[in-house]
Parts: sequence; C-alpha cells; structure tokens
Amino acid sequence: MRQDTRVTDRDLDPTAPDPASMRMQYRAEGLAEGDLAATPVEQFARWFRQAATEARLFEPNAMVVSTADAEGRPSSRTVLLKHFDARGFVFYTNYDSRKGRDLTANPYVSLLFPWHPMARQVIVSGTAERTGRDETAAYFRSRPYGSRLGAWASPQSSVVADRAELDASYAALAARYPEGEQVPVPPHWGGFRVVPGTVEFWQGRENRLHDRLRYVARPDGAWEVERLAP
Repeated sequence: MRQDTRVTDRDLDPTAPDPASMRMQYRAEGLAEGDLAATPVEQFARWFRQAATEARLFEPNAMVVSTADAEGRPSSRTVLLKHFDARGFVFYTNYDSRKGRDLTANPYVSLLFPWHPMARQVIVSGTAERTGRDETAAYFRSRPYGSRLGAWASPQSSVVADRAELDASYAALAARYPEGEQVPVPPHWGGFRVVPGTVEFWQGRENRLHDRLRYVARPDGAWEVERLAP
C-alpha cells in the first residue's frame, strides 16, 4: 500500500511562530548617492569592514551563490568569499559539484551577502570565470590540512552511501598524505571569479521604504549609479 505523505494543516506544530506576524522596523541611517564610493568594490570594502570589525557579524564573508543550469533550473547555496578586488569576487569549489556544473554550462550568477543584523544586503550579479591554476594552487596551499584532504575526499553534490564512506575516503587520504607532507591540488577543484555587471547596496529603512542603490557597469568601464524603488 502506498503511504500518503502529504502534509496538512493538522500536521504542523500549532505552537510554531506565524511568519506573517513577524515584523521588524528598520531604523538604521539611510544610504544616499553622495555617500557612495566611486566603484562598487570600494563601497563593498567599506561595508565589509564595518560588518567584520564594527558589527562583528559571524562569517561576514558568507554569501548565497545562486546559479541556473543549462535548462534554467535555479539552485542556491551558501559559500564563503575568499578574495575580492577590482576584478571581481572569488570563491572556491569542486568543479564537478552542482554549482560547478551549472557555471560551466551557464556562467550567469548572483551573489547575496545577507547582513541582517545591520539591516543590509549586497547583491552582485555577473558572470563567473575560472581562476588560473597558479592562483588556485596558492590558495589551496593556504588551507588547513584537513580542508585540503576534504577537497579530495568529497565527491561534492554526488550521492554517497553513508557517512562511513566519506570517513573512509578521508582516512585513506590521511594515510597517503600524512600531516606535514604536501597535498596536491585536485584537478577538479578550483576557484570562480564573479565579474560584476551590477552591484546593489540595500539599506533597510522605516516603513519598508528601503534605500537600494545599484552600480551598473558601462561599456567604457565606468560605473553608473541608479536608485531602485524598494
């Protein structure tokens, strides 16, 4: 007999908070065009420093990376930003993972930095390109020993039988590359640099009349700033 797995209202926890009743009034200072830096990366650096050193947010470099496959089916996950400069925003991953396959087929990507305690968000839209192997190797060597082994041990986004399979793979690698010895860079592992086309800075305001200022790349390399309605 086939089991009915449909969820009905009576299956839900009646004591769970109602999300529709949750409201937060943002009272932070606004963001004006005259406050912005000349480029989005400079402005990002300002906000990132404030998030990390003033607000002391937990992992301010955590960002939601949204991709779509060749058929346009989207997926999102949280990834850690590892570097940013005028060329773009860099993160590292297994190229055979779902996001790696998506970006190989469709390089358009969105990054979201959800700095909720500050009532701020930064949204980057652009295209992803692989970092060079020298850049990838330099970063890989800076990773903790366990993380280097983990890049080999995990067939990211693939189905595995159980946790024991992962642990056994890691143990075999630890025996092959004892701590203190060089762990080679996996050929299927590396970085993506997201080259921004637009970067939006979102500041929460009262009555949901938020400030949204977006940098848009122009063909001549300059940036144009436009205000979006909240």
